[in-house]
Amino acid sequence: MEKKIYNTNNAVTEIRLKVTEYIQPNPAYRAKLGMLSTVSKIHNQGKALEFPQSEGLLGDCMLKYGHELGEDSTFGGALIDMGKAMKLMAEVKESFDINVKETFIDPLQLVHDEDLREIAHHLRRLEGRRLDYDYKRRRVGKIPDDEITQAMEKFEESKDMAERSMFNFLENDVEQVSQLAQFVQAALDYHQQSADILQLLQRKLRVRIAAASSLSRNNFRPQPLRRCPSALNVSAASSSRSKGEMPALGPGAPCGRVCRKPVLLCH
Repeated sequence: MEKKIYNTNNAVTEIRLKVTEYIQPNPAYRAKLGMLSTVSKIHNQGKALEFPQSEGLLGDCMLKYGHELGEDSTFGGALIDMGKAMKLMAEVKESFDINVKETFIDPLQLVHDEDLREIAHHLRRLEGRRLDYDYKRRRVGKIPDDEITQAMEKFEESKDMAERSMFNFLENDVEQVSQLAQFVQAALDYHQQSADILQLLQRKLRVRIAAASSLSRNNFRPQPLRRCPSALNVSAASSSRSKGEMPALGPGAPCGRVCRKPVLLCH
């Protein structure tokens, strides 16, 4: 029984850590997840601690550029659809994290902090009283018999308590199996909801692809540049000089100097 308790204690400790890493690979978010107060959430005494999910960050990015491109853009509309889906998946993921912590991680922590710690206390006391009894038993004749008898009774008492606590714990290991079942159910719900969101998103994208493929394609027509009136005057004056013609001088007429400024174009 002692060996089984030792292995169970190691399993509970390491599995709890690995499950936390599984639901939140990011160390910073993992630390925040560990700060979640299950009691305050159950009794509505405080708001559950929120932290950004990777799906939510991706969704924000897609929504931002989708709105910038606009709904009239096929790509922009698709980004908006996918951004909304990613935001929904972030909510599902956050619910999964909290659910696993409440139904699996916290109960395992409770088993470690209460049941296994109490058994460890009984085993330490048993070892101490065993050493005391062995010491006094080897000194028969030098130590009064009543002290040896008292040491033996304390050793037997600790032995009985340690054995009983280990036996009761090992007989009720169905509780740990129930916690595993809760973890599996939470994971199943999370993946099912995520699959539903992605399937709906896939149908929307297929509709957009079909609609875009059915539209007739427009032929490319280059847009001509419109010249500014001032640029046209400068161009005409330059053409006259190149032919040897003198521009007419008068109010508002350009002088005979060659303009070195670049020709301005109006779009």
